[in-house]
Amino acid sequence: METIRLKDISKVYRTKEIETLALENVNLEIREGEFVSIMGPSGCGKSTLLNIIGLLDTPTTGVVSLLNTDTNKLNDSKLSSFRNRNIGFVFQSFHLIPSLNVTDNVALPLSYRHDMSASERKKRVEEVLTRLGLSHRMRHYPTQLSGGQCQRVAIARAIVGDPKIVLADEPTGNLDSKMGQEVMDILHQLNREDGRTIVMVTHNEHQARMTDRIIRFFDGRQVE
Repeated sequence: METIRLKDISKVYRTKEIETLALENVNLEIREGEFVSIMGPSGCGKSTLLNIIGLLDTPTTGVVSLLNTDTNKLNDSKLSSFRNRNIGFVFQSFHLIPSLNVTDNVALPLSYRHDMSASERKKRVEEVLTRLGLSHRMRHYPTQLSGGQCQRVAIARAIVGDPKIVLADEPTGNLDSKMGQEVMDILHQLNREDGRTIVMVTHNEHQARMTDRIIRFFDGRQVE
């Protein structure tokens, strides 16, 4: 079963003076439980593609189908709810909130789950942090953590809502090789043990070859 299906996706950014084609006629299917890497030079449309899959951006033309749902037919409210429940995001620069401790950063996606009690949210956060080896850091703030620990917190935040899809944009880009490998090990664990579908944008050929499939882009087009 396809978890992600993109049909005839194009994305054009327009300003008064210029028109930029970021993606052109992309057709892509990613199966349930796949771990896929997206590679290509800077500016080729990789992050735009990830933002469209993650429903953070909309295509100019084409259809985005996730988990057998045509997302083009969802209004803003339903789109936000669908994204919150089904998609987790991991970014290169972590995007943790400095004024919140680890527990509160990880709990953020659950604050929109009105069907969960405060005790259920607390339990879920503690379970995820323990799984990622951060139980001793729950009350620490991002400035008190190493880069690798910050990325583990970001992964915990991405999966605390139990999403079926995890999107990772250069998740090891700000880490040394040892920390980067730790993050890759976690992503592989989430894929193999939990069956989550993972799509990762990366410049790292070695890490890409550790995934099920590499999809390459050049100038907004998918290439073989």
